[in-house]
Amino acid sequence: MNCEKLSRRSFISVAGAGALSLSLAPFAAEATPKQVLGAIEKVIGNRAPKDGRVSIVLPEIAENGGVVPLKVAVDSPMTGTDFVKSVHVFADGNPLPEVANYHFGPNNGKAAFALRIRLAKTQKIVAVAEMSDGQVFMARREVKVTLGGCGG
Repeated sequence: MNCEKLSRRSFISVAGAGALSLSLAPFAAEATPKQVLGAIEKVIGNRAPKDGRVSIVLPEIAENGGVVPLKVAVDSPMTGTDFVKSVHVFADGNPLPEVANYHFGPNNGKAAFALRIRLAKTQKIVAVAEMSDGQVFMARREVKVTLGGCGG
């Protein structure tokens, strides 16, 4: 169609059809473990993450997936030359793999935060910490989300 000769009515028809096709298009209802790995690779590149230094506090069973408390802390002296640059949180059962990103500097004193997250179902939570020297540390935890007190 020539955009210069497109009437308002034709434009609305075309736009409506496009919106309808997008709303009917299938999309992933949850991130897969492969998508989580891809999202982590986007953040850390080819650096190999190490275990340790990152701790995740998360209930083993969450009776309400809408408000799951999560605490993440990274063991670091937080000095001018040795500090946590950022912490990224991922989940493999939500529509998008990325849950949160926090950025730190040596003046933060400690690299720790707490938040409440929404989890659609039982899944693994991954926290990745990038250090000022380029090292990457990772921790994983699984949380079982129940639906109304029943397994989900």
